[in-house]
Amino acid sequence: MTADAPAPTGPLTGVRVVELAGIGPGPFAAMMLADLGADVVRVDRTSPAGFGSPPGDLLNRGRRSVAVDLKSPGGREVVLALVAGADALVEGFRPGVTERLGLGPQDCHRVNPRLVYGRMTGWGQDGPLAPSAGHDIDYLALTGALHGIGRAGERPVPPMNLLGDFGGGGMMLALGVVAALYAVRAGAPGQVVDAAIVDGVSVLSTQIHALRRFGMWQDPRGVNLLDGGAPFYDTYECADGRYVAVGALEPQFYAELVRLTGFPLAGDEAPDRNDPAKWPALREAWARLFRTRTRDEWTALLAGTDACVAPVLDWREAPEHPHLAARGVFVEHDGVTQPAPAPRFSGTPTALRRPPPTPGEHTDDVLVEAGFDADRIAALRASGAIG
Repeated sequence: MTADAPAPTGPLTGVRVVELAGIGPGPFAAMMLADLGADVVRVDRTSPAGFGSPPGDLLNRGRRSVAVDLKSPGGREVVLALVAGADALVEGFRPGVTERLGLGPQDCHRVNPRLVYGRMTGWGQDGPLAPSAGHDIDYLALTGALHGIGRAGERPVPPMNLLGDFGGGGMMLALGVVAALYAVRAGAPGQVVDAAIVDGVSVLSTQIHALRRFGMWQDPRGVNLLDGGAPFYDTYECADGRYVAVGALEPQFYAELVRLTGFPLAGDEAPDRNDPAKWPALREAWARLFRTRTRDEWTALLAGTDACVAPVLDWREAPEHPHLAARGVFVEHDGVTQPAPAPRFSGTPTALRRPPPTPGEHTDDVLVEAGFDADRIAALRASGAIG
């Protein structure tokens, strides 16, 4: 460990990971592993790759970077040397790319049979669409998840790229790598982890499939209990144009919401919440009530109660919320406010150790650790294999 970062902490301390640089879910998985204490070396390109990872990208925090030309024989030599001393590798290229580079699972397992080889794609390593390009919105569309997100009678709404890239993709890859590492520690050989976003998003939607089976979920969007169809599980505009989120699902929580807010307004009725046919009228009654006060006035009235109402905060406000601040959900590291590592561990606490590196920032240090002498490093740099 070099002097520019504190000693590693976290449950994955001692685990070494090689990350072949990509965008989105792959870097997120590597970030999660680094946040949990793994020593992650990011293999960046020797020249900028255009759209992808801007300087200072927080997804790249917590690791060191080497700049390598993967298409050169010397670059392949460098990566295989790193793989030989690693526990895991993660990559997010299209199927077959690392094989063509001579860095596929068979190539890596020849130098390290215990290696966990994590692969991140949208469509998976096989199937008719495996070779095709795609993005988060496409993967959500095919799994049915996108169909279910949006208002009744309106078009589906992309939930940013949190559900596919990061929930069904990067998080599943991180889980898969950790599970495979556990198996290796128990005596199993190294293996390939095929993490596909279509697989992960489908798993995340298991409860919806279960509810459909029991007749408790309708296929049209925006008409169900948890998709904005129920007026007691929705957002409402307040007097200042900002919003509150209402999640008073259970009868006792709804009763508390009614009691504290004085619902309904004078002249309004309180339709039966258990009758979906009356939900539109009930929603309008709640909408009129919430427009009588500002968001922060409602927050002051309802915060800390069982009414299950929260202010809809923007990105700037969230780190300043008293609850998130008390728990340290956001931290400042190297002058940048950012989400803290999660989850939390009582015996092996996590911590941010490094800011996002510049590509190639640690090339010489990492290569020396991997056994390259000064002459060999100089020769690799002269050939363009490293930056």
